[in-house]
Amino acid sequence: MKFSFFKKKSINTLHTVAFYNLENLFDAKNDLNTLDDDFTPHGSKKWTPKRYQNKLSRLAKTISQIGREATGFPPVLVGVAEVENGKVVQDLLSTDPLNGYNYDYVHYDSPDERGIDNALLYNRDNFEVIRSEAIPLIIHNDNGQRDTTRDILYINGVLNGEEVHIFVNHWPSRRSGEVETDYKRIAAAKTIIGFMEDLEQSIENPNYIVMGDFNDGPSSASLQTLMSRDSLHNPMERLKSPDRGSANYKRSWSLFDQIIVSHNFFNYERGTHSFAEANIFDEAFLTEYKGKYKGNPHRTYVGRRYMGGFSDHFPVYVQFKFNI
Repeated sequence: MKFSFFKKKSINTLHTVAFYNLENLFDAKNDLNTLDDDFTPHGSKKWTPKRYQNKLSRLAKTISQIGREATGFPPVLVGVAEVENGKVVQDLLSTDPLNGYNYDYVHYDSPDERGIDNALLYNRDNFEVIRSEAIPLIIHNDNGQRDTTRDILYINGVLNGEEVHIFVNHWPSRRSGEVETDYKRIAAAKTIIGFMEDLEQSIENPNYIVMGDFNDGPSSASLQTLMSRDSLHNPMERLKSPDRGSANYKRSWSLFDQIIVSHNFFNYERGTHSFAEANIFDEAFLTEYKGKYKGNPHRTYVGRRYMGGFSDHFPVYVQFKFNI
């Protein structure tokens, strides 16, 4: 579905859509309802307002630069993971240079015990929200208790006059083992599939953007479950390499951060978007510049050691050409 009233605002024809795991973007205040004690001034991380402001500045700088070389502007949409609450998202958008743009956001508190959630940042000059909701991910541990993990954030909106359906994800971790936790991420994929099937009862050929930290690579069982839908395409698959990725663990690169799009974006029609490029935003300023971890993401912490960096993940992005 196309909405012509947005076309006049689209001066640029190339637009960036990004995803970024912000690695524990906590404020320095203690929330009695979540396990955030480590990220307080007296906690194990000694997380102070000064360190919080430094992280905000670094993240704001990074987001403002994603895809900018090609478009001249920051991304129109940015899915983010590991934000503590809506206030930290507001603080991020109020930080230079993001405060110079017309950004707003969508966020819901999730049941995650640490209190980390997903959010969508969007430029109001290019995107308007129609509706949004948090999709619960109902999974259980081996003992039968519910695993209170992150919700899947769903946003239906209008991007430069074209209606899109966006899913922002942070799927369950592999902390208890890859094989042992596979079923949780497969359940996340099936949850999205079920939601899409419901949408398609009333919408013909919807435009999908599915982004997130999936804690699985493109060839994993969970991503392949999601990709069993013929309407989806994963442009990140070709980026998978032993020498490059969005995160590095024990000197091994992974591509857990991905953006998946529907095949509609590979068609050309005036007033719609066409896929142009997918990439990892791994610019030198985001990396360790020396030592045995040279080239890895420059993190905020390594264990309890404060590094003063950005995140343990690189952002990923896709670019769309708006057909005029």
